[in-house]
Formats: sequence, structure tokens, C-alpha cells
Amino acid sequence: MYVKPKPGALVRDPVTRTPVPETGAEVPEDQYWMRRLADGDVERAARPTVAALPVPADGEDL
Repeated sequence: MYVKPKPGALVRDPVTRTPVPETGAEVPEDQYWMRRLADGDVERAARPTVAALPVPADGEDL
């Protein structure tokens, strides 16, 4: 699941001990992260989308 910390919250990954970025992170849907959700430390968030690169037409360079 993808989560991001609530504004002002510092939430650390239990394995790496690094803070979850404000933009969010992919985390396992396990007991630790479900508890963070229940406590209101993090919220589910939409995964960021990656912009597609334009595809050149035949014989056209970008």
C-alpha cells in the first residue's frame, strides 16, 4: 500500500529507520503499518504517476 505521513508527523520505516518522505512511500500492508493508519500517523495516498515520454513519429527525431 502507498502511505504518506500526516502533516507534522515523523514516521520511520521500522526496517530502515529512515523517515517516510512527505510525498509518501510504498509499504507492506502489515501489522505495523495498519497500526500507523489506525493511530492517524499516516494516511493512504495515491501512488504518484509517471509521465510518459512522447513517442516519435516515423522518421522524426525528438
